[in-house]
Amino acid sequence: MAGDGGTFLLRIEDIDRSRARPEWEAKIYDDLAWLGLTWPTPVLRQSDHLPRYRDALERLWNDGLLYRCTCRRKDIESALSAPQEGAERAFGPDGLIYPGTCREVGRRQGNEPLPDDAVLRLDMARATAKTGDLWFQEDGAGQNGETGRIALPADQVVQDTGDIILARRDMGTSYHLSVVVDDAAQGITHVTRGQDLFEATQIHCVLQALLDLPRPVYHHHRLIRDENGKRLAKRDDARAIATYRKDGKSPADLRRMVGLTP
Repeated sequence: MAGDGGTFLLRIEDIDRSRARPEWEAKIYDDLAWLGLTWPTPVLRQSDHLPRYRDALERLWNDGLLYRCTCRRKDIESALSAPQEGAERAFGPDGLIYPGTCREVGRRQGNEPLPDDAVLRLDMARATAKTGDLWFQEDGAGQNGETGRIALPADQVVQDTGDIILARRDMGTSYHLSVVVDDAAQGITHVTRGQDLFEATQIHCVLQALLDLPRPVYHHHRLIRDENGKRLAKRDDARAIATYRKDGKSPADLRRMVGLTP
């Protein structure tokens, strides 16, 4: 990490082109520089590395670990709308856990090549049968204060995640696949991120094992909130750093607000 002699890297995760805008990217650079952060250039932009993600998908497809999925969101909700009596619908890192509707019909047939422009899911049961039990090192707050070696029993990973999407039709990849591939390509040794991504780490560990990629140390920090306790997140319509700047706040004010300094 940067404070321990490491390097802070900035990565533009823009695989969802519908949410990528040059002006928003420019604000990221401006706000981070205002906070006093520096990073090496050029910055890695995921949209420039789609062939890298396709190579990883090719490997998983040829290993029989992926399958096509034609289900829409409403199909999944419908399939899960009548759970067994007394059972609640299960949620994983990506929302409702997929019921496996396309698992058999969507598998690779013979030497069929990796399909273009298709939703591809990872057969998590097959994947974890290949990787076995896994673990990762947590040196932050974990999800509920866990630190040290976090065990990931294979059967628990299947239960907690289901068959997650690794390629979306309009992207050619997914968050889970792209960050794992990029972490390895950039030589990332320590990943620092919020507790809301703690559950996703088990998915990333499975992919690292399947693709023979190194596993970083993870540090999941508590969620950052404003002075009123509201989580600072785009989905919650949190105030942008630029708004605080406009209101006359300093970088030191923001660090105090989120608890980084007394």
